[in-house]
Amino acid sequence: MSRIAPEIVDEIRNKADIVEIIKDYIPLNQKGKNFFGVCPFHQDHSPSMSVSREKQMFKCFSCGAAGNVFKFVSDFENISFVEAIQKVANKVGVVLELKDDHKAVSKYDDKYKIMDLANNFYQNNLNTKAGEGAKDYLKKRGLTEEMIKTFEIGLSFSNNQLRNFLNSKKIANEELFDLGLVNFNNTDYFDVFVDRILFPIHDAVGHVVAFTGRVYDSQKTPKYLNSKETVIFKKGNVLFNYHRAKDSVRLEKKLILVEGNMDALRMYASGFKNTVALMGTSLTDEQITLIQKLHVPVILMLDNDNAGALATETNGKLLTKANIIVEVVRLSNQKDPDEYILANGASKMAEVIKHPVSFLEFEYENLKENRNLQDPMELSNYVKDVLNCLETADKITIDIILNKLANEFNLSLEVLKQELKSDKQEIKIAKKISPKVKNSKYDISVNYILYYMMNEKKYIDLYQNNLGYFKEEKYRKIANEISYYAEEKNSINLADFLTYAETSPLKDEIYNVIKSINDPRIEDNSIKDYFNNIKEKNWEDELQKLKLEQKQVSDINEKTNIGQKIVEIMIKIQEIKKERSVR
Repeated sequence: MSRIAPEIVDEIRNKADIVEIIKDYIPLNQKGKNFFGVCPFHQDHSPSMSVSREKQMFKCFSCGAAGNVFKFVSDFENISFVEAIQKVANKVGVVLELKDDHKAVSKYDDKYKIMDLANNFYQNNLNTKAGEGAKDYLKKRGLTEEMIKTFEIGLSFSNNQLRNFLNSKKIANEELFDLGLVNFNNTDYFDVFVDRILFPIHDAVGHVVAFTGRVYDSQKTPKYLNSKETVIFKKGNVLFNYHRAKDSVRLEKKLILVEGNMDALRMYASGFKNTVALMGTSLTDEQITLIQKLHVPVILMLDNDNAGALATETNGKLLTKANIIVEVVRLSNQKDPDEYILANGASKMAEVIKHPVSFLEFEYENLKENRNLQDPMELSNYVKDVLNCLETADKITIDIILNKLANEFNLSLEVLKQELKSDKQEIKIAKKISPKVKNSKYDISVNYILYYMMNEKKYIDLYQNNLGYFKEEKYRKIANEISYYAEEKNSINLADFLTYAETSPLKDEIYNVIKSINDPRIEDNSIKDYFNNIKEKNWEDELQKLKLEQKQVSDINEKTNIGQKIVEIMIKIQEIKKERSVR
């Protein structure tokens, strides 16, 4: 695995103009010294992302996304930080010098190599004479040679052929067991997949991490057999075909989410390359995060049965809650996209995709299922359920749905509006009862001091002379990391420090500091206030400690000594408050 020399990374970052690079991805408009655009990292409706040419940084004041040019490209394109550096290098004309004499970046590289060996072995099996039966089965299912090759479809045989092959490569059975390629039956290891057609499952960057095996010439059960979860495969962390689809998703500006692997395969081969498949019935938080990184609406095209409708309802709500725009396509006559394309062709599918309904419209119709809407009570419950779905909808969608309800069921539009307003008022009250926890004045001050330190070396000196350390370990470690970097480089600026932070174990904590900053301006007077806030909190903590100590001692002289210390601390606190009032 190659890596890029640090001095080359610095050269690329210094040559790159973050404003010009980001303009390749989203429109920016200048306001004063900075540029502003609609943030691509959340469902933004007005420009909330600021880009500073002076600092070579971007920051969204709504969702908190922040970083330098490499961070933006990495997050926008959902690629690794090293890949982002390479992309920026190409844009600014820097020729990269790659070093191959370092340890692999991933600690799982050896495991990925084993999975690649297994995948190649399975593919070779399918192309042998013994694999002709399986290949005929695939062709009867409408899979072409190109599709088989693109999706790396393979075949497993019996007699532990995979185990024997990998053993010949000096790979231990224990390692194969850990990767889910073999099982153990108290006496020996044996292949997990036997006489099955195999579909490899890849992670987001394209590593083979698992397999799905399907029977093809017998009634053997189960029909499908999946790899167990391993250190490199967590079912809830991947989406089938994501690594192939992500570039097309950005071009098409839509993600199509289907239910089965064959659906994704058929869609992709029919020209709908922006298609991925679920790995279960319900999306996980990790899978939703993968989808969020693509910054596009999602079309749910799940199976055309009751289970598919339920899955559409469940996943639509999860995606909507994550601020992702959701549309729905329900196919008629055929069960799933695979059958639909085989029966109607790709051109008919293209027409269907052009006319999705909003998720709210789907809910409007789906909520009618198994209800007798002639019954006043059931109709009332149905209307209330529809109104509940409008909780976070925009004004236009609300207007459409309310008019639809009024016209279809001969209801008063004014009554519906009043009922919706009442529901939303209850939601607001509930939110007030359980407000979000805000950072304390102390935490805000610490974060700003750390932020200042990341920007200029003089603030590191001020920190060391005024405070010297933070009481909390998490803050102290970040301050030490900043000081170490500045000492090594004999200077510091935020854009370069964040490049360094990508390899730091404190990366997440450092970015949390950046995200917490609401006012990125650097002002000497402000940092004095931040220092005073911390000193005041430290003195107040010491004051409480001494007061408690004074209560617990019985010796009069000791009580007097503690009392003197209390008075001295109270004077210091008053001096800080007096200085603040003068400002």
